[in-house]
Amino acid sequence: METVEMNSVSLKRPHSEDDVANADEIKRQKISEKSKTENDSGQIVETITGQPDKPLLEDTKNEIVPNEESEEQEEEDLESDEDGDPESFADMMKHGLTESDVGITKFVSSHKGFSGILKERYSDFVVHEIGKDGRVSHLDDFSVPVDDEDPPEETFTVLSDEDKQRLEELQLLKNKETSVAIEVVEDTKEKRTVIHQAVKSLFPGLETKTEDRDGKKYIIAYHAAGKKALANPRKHAWPKSRGSYCHFVLYKENKDTMDAINVLSKFLRVKPNIFSYMGTKDKRAITVQEIAVLRITAQRLAHLNKCLMNFKLGNFSYKNHPLKLGELQGNHFTVVLRNITGTDDQIEQAMHSLREIGFINYYGMQRFGTTAVPTYQIGRAILQNNWNEVMDLILKPRPGAEKGYLVKCREEWAKTKDPAAALKKLPVKRCVEGQLLRGLLKYGMKNIISAFGIIPRNNRLMYIHSYQSYVWNNMVSKRIEEYGLRAVPGDLILKGATAVHIEEGDVGNYTIHDVVMPLPGFDVIYPKHKIGEAYKEMLVADNLDINNMRHKIRDYSLSGAYRKIIIRPQNVNWEVVAYDDPRIPLFTTDLDKLEGKPLPVLPTDGKFRALKMEFSLPPSTYATMAIREVLKMDTSIKNQTQLNTTWLR
Repeated sequence: METVEMNSVSLKRPHSEDDVANADEIKRQKISEKSKTENDSGQIVETITGQPDKPLLEDTKNEIVPNEESEEQEEEDLESDEDGDPESFADMMKHGLTESDVGITKFVSSHKGFSGILKERYSDFVVHEIGKDGRVSHLDDFSVPVDDEDPPEETFTVLSDEDKQRLEELQLLKNKETSVAIEVVEDTKEKRTVIHQAVKSLFPGLETKTEDRDGKKYIIAYHAAGKKALANPRKHAWPKSRGSYCHFVLYKENKDTMDAINVLSKFLRVKPNIFSYMGTKDKRAITVQEIAVLRITAQRLAHLNKCLMNFKLGNFSYKNHPLKLGELQGNHFTVVLRNITGTDDQIEQAMHSLREIGFINYYGMQRFGTTAVPTYQIGRAILQNNWNEVMDLILKPRPGAEKGYLVKCREEWAKTKDPAAALKKLPVKRCVEGQLLRGLLKYGMKNIISAFGIIPRNNRLMYIHSYQSYVWNNMVSKRIEEYGLRAVPGDLILKGATAVHIEEGDVGNYTIHDVVMPLPGFDVIYPKHKIGEAYKEMLVADNLDINNMRHKIRDYSLSGAYRKIIIRPQNVNWEVVAYDDPRIPLFTTDLDKLEGKPLPVLPTDGKFRALKMEFSLPPSTYATMAIREVLKMDTSIKNQTQLNTTWLR
């Protein structure tokens, strides 16, 4: 097994004469695509190769739940600021990170690399969650479990939108009204019963009664127990024989997991924290995962299929437990790389190597942010207890691609150092910058620690985890450079959950697939060879003491962890297909199968070639790093944006 170092990767693979002959055709295809615009269900974009929007398999919640629907919509509208001429975007991305900036420099395979486009359409990237029992999540059943306790279907349609709005405001105590009166049109006892059921089932905490007013019947909704009613919905409303949690499969397109849950909670008029899941999933993809929700019926959830765009819910069941982060066994990926340039031999070598050897388990580029200020720098400043630096790194102006309102906010901050003035430039307050500015406004410029603490905990920890990942990537590259792809004395392996060193006499019992490396912390040990010293040297250069990773603020104390240096994917399969139209899907999704959509007939000799690949990965492993090993290309936004825009010239 040979290791190959990645130096500066060319933006464009060296072309053969045949490639040059095809260049004009590729260019024409790209330019023709650029003129097309479609909605989210058939999006055509100038994609950035290998650029997921969020960490693919990181089981952390890094999203802040929006408070106002209008604010969320405003942010979506403002996102269009980033769209524009791809060359100007590429110019801005010159300030971004490359893989070598974060320690990603090595390959394990010896094949010659080739070009391909990842996520030309979000439907080219499909993720199916693998549960702790090894079962792959699929959406294949829309039926609702039969339950005599469920209200009639009319419950969901009997109330007008205006009624629902007034009832929601009453339920959430948003105004001074103590009750809401709903006139019963076409009065019958059956109609009144349905309205009573609708209010009680859709708005937990409200009670109802019937009143006569001026010869007309009204259903009066009111709080039975004041403010406590919202926190403690009627216990008798849920049958004892039914599990408290409704588990279902969520199929979503082009939305990340937290955004999806925020949308579901708004439609159901409940708080997002009653939902649970095993892992967050990428936005720019089609993903299928299990979700659990407390005391919401399958009937109510299934009704959402009629009104939600880019979501489908199914495979309902009732259970007595929620889901927990990290309980999953991994994820199964189905990926299409379009416009590939590799020969059949190159592709066979690449995929055989992926299946037999695997790839270096680097933390992917998503871990380190997309702007000129990497997240690991902020993490390092936190660990150094340098809070002025933390504030400066988050708020200072930076070159590169950012939303216009963030640029204005940063400029105002640099000019005035006034949190209130900078905050006024932010129409969307739920970003990290907005949270920190609010904290500075509340606690003052001399209490940055408390101001920073306003940012949700998972977001704060993301920074120091990014620094750990930065160290790990660099140390693994040094380890492979120094010792190659074999286990050596002094390496670490896991026995159960305990790390032990490989002794000279035992080295023949282990392979590179057994070797782990530590993320720095107070509760780990380090290799007993040159790399152990390299860890210390790297932290000393960053003004940190590897023997004292406890922080005076407990949240920022790092215990450390161990991570395998090579991952061998499971269930690896691949196929090369030809196609003419870049808009057509190249495989069927769960939803396609449920709706009976046939796979498009593909030409035997099309203008373009695509590599369809499938593989399964464990949690906290980056699919982009597996794809990087196949293509032998830098997956950073900086390099891939420049590659794509080069094709347009």
